[in-house]
Amino acid sequence: MLLKSLLLCPDPDAVDVLRRVLEELDIHVESCPESALGPARFSKDRFEAVIVDCENLPVGLQMLKKARGSPLNGEALMVALVTQQEFVREVFAAGASFVLYKPISMERARTSLQAARGLMRRERRRSGRLPVNASVGLSYANVEDVRATLVDLSETGSGVQCEHQLPAGNRLYFQFTLPGHSDVIRLAGDVAWQDKSGRLGVRFAHVPQASARQLKQWLRNNEFRQAEMPAPAFTPAAKYNQSETVEASSAADAGLARFRPLPGNRRGQSRHACLLGAEVYRSGTVVPHRCQLSDISIGGCYVEMPTPFSAETRVEIVVRTRDLKISTEGVVQSVHPGFGMGVKFSPRNDAERGQVQQLISLLHSQQALEPWA
Repeated sequence: MLLKSLLLCPDPDAVDVLRRVLEELDIHVESCPESALGPARFSKDRFEAVIVDCENLPVGLQMLKKARGSPLNGEALMVALVTQQEFVREVFAAGASFVLYKPISMERARTSLQAARGLMRRERRRSGRLPVNASVGLSYANVEDVRATLVDLSETGSGVQCEHQLPAGNRLYFQFTLPGHSDVIRLAGDVAWQDKSGRLGVRFAHVPQASARQLKQWLRNNEFRQAEMPAPAFTPAAKYNQSETVEASSAADAGLARFRPLPGNRRGQSRHACLLGAEVYRSGTVVPHRCQLSDISIGGCYVEMPTPFSAETRVEIVVRTRDLKISTEGVVQSVHPGFGMGVKFSPRNDAERGQVQQLISLLHSQQALEPWA
């Protein structure tokens, strides 16, 4: 996948350094020494990164705003070249993703742009998204029917606006109908990123055949709407702390921060993502159902299995790892047919509760856990 960058910079020394670093990273460079020509390039071609020299601050800010507002490049990574720290707040407010200080050194540019390259690849996949406005119900683990809105959609993922912070690393279960359709689409996905404004990106993990057909048909029928994709709301200024020195590498790290798990969910207990083989039994039976736990807390877990039990079913869950075996009882709280179920633990005694805590401690300390095969 060829990544493309547009370099709006009249400084030949900075251009030389940046061109060499970008080409090292297999990023094609189109150089434009006259900033006034930038808007013509924004409207003609799509770039994964736009690098703007802000030494002439008014001109640089104008270019950043125009690039961020352009239909083709509104989601591109915006890099501002600055000479003084006091300009940083202004360039972030104009739409910059992060900054590099002039004079540009090879080492600093290489470190920062190497980090930025990962962001460019993540943003690239959004080019295939179509705008949509549809109500969606989200469920995860023991939380049911969180209301949200789909804002864009593709065969592999979607953008969602939600007033709740959702748990990165956990599986989400979607249920929605698309404009002009009456059939319900059900699918599962993972949070790829989210920001403080409530916007999140979801990568689809499992789409049943019937839902996949509906999704593909709707996307094919609405391809003409690609040109309507709005420029995104972008708030990098929130990541800037005036009390800190904003070096290029730390600013790049701030851009990457939106891909990290964020705290806060309605359970009130810390969930730990995991991948553990397990057996689940209906209480009072000896028939095991092989399954997989995808997250766990002291209060419960999520069990991935294609035919989950009905809500309020009492179950026993057995997990074996290289280091320990736990067995505890629970009650099914939420059910997602074809995907799995959320279980609330009801341990029979302190020993069972201690086993669950021990397993969580192992996960937290990142010790190796081997699913039982």
